[in-house]
Amino acid sequence: MLDVSRLRVLVAVARRGSVTAAAKELHYSQPSISHHLARLEAETGAQLIQRVGRGIRLTEAGHLLADRAADILARLDATAEELAAHVGLRSGKVRLAAFPSALGTFVPQAARILATDHPGLQLTLTETEPPEALRLLRAGRVDVAVMFRYDDTAPEDNGVHMLHLLDDPSYLVSPGPSGPLSDHADAQWIAGCDRCRSHLLDMCAKAGFDPRISFTSDDIVAVQALVAAGMGLTVLPGLALRAHRNPAVEAAEIPGSTRHVYAATFGDPPYPPPTKALLAALTAAA
Repeated sequence: MLDVSRLRVLVAVARRGSVTAAAKELHYSQPSISHHLARLEAETGAQLIQRVGRGIRLTEAGHLLADRAADILARLDATAEELAAHVGLRSGKVRLAAFPSALGTFVPQAARILATDHPGLQLTLTETEPPEALRLLRAGRVDVAVMFRYDDTAPEDNGVHMLHLLDDPSYLVSPGPSGPLSDHADAQWIAGCDRCRSHLLDMCAKAGFDPRISFTSDDIVAVQALVAAGMGLTVLPGLALRAHRNPAVEAAEIPGSTRHVYAATFGDPPYPPPTKALLAALTAAA
């Protein structure tokens, strides 16, 4: 009997075109992907991949099996969803991806609500930033992705539906009392991930200056420690400050700097009961 996990690996390699991309999608190591492919070839007795330079390509047999496997896996996933609906959430699984400050604030409360209302439902959590969460959602690796946008007028991605959870203002974080953003054109700045850095650059541009970024870190503990030590200023969202607040820093809300937090799903409603239950718990917690 063919192993379902190995079929998922083959389908991912066929879809992504490389072992590296398949490993990233499935959250496997590259040696693990290669091992699964080798075992699948042993199980089938057919050569499924061919080495080409430093990469690989699927053989005719590999393409044939990948096509059939995609159909089989789609049927298995659909059957699992139908079964979860049939048992009325007395069992089943639901998967959530969320960015760090959401996991540090309202997501645990949502998990508690879900566990209380549906004790037989198993929740799995993945910490990741919005772009990767969206990729996991589209690939069917998670059922719900908690994401944020700074522009609430941005169009939704094709097939992705956004449920608004909350609005999260940004704060100027400094070692002492501070004035408006425009007062700090000559200061050193500490920036975070690409999206947060872009938001900082936009806010500073509106205030009339380009920030001099001296440090970069996504670690909200380290960032606030640097601010407390007088090494620069930063801008953090409210959720990050709720997750961790260094008592030696000051935080002042920046008008007009709100980011919008959503629970994203992929595909058209109605959603499977576990997904609906998770959305309800996130809404209540947020």
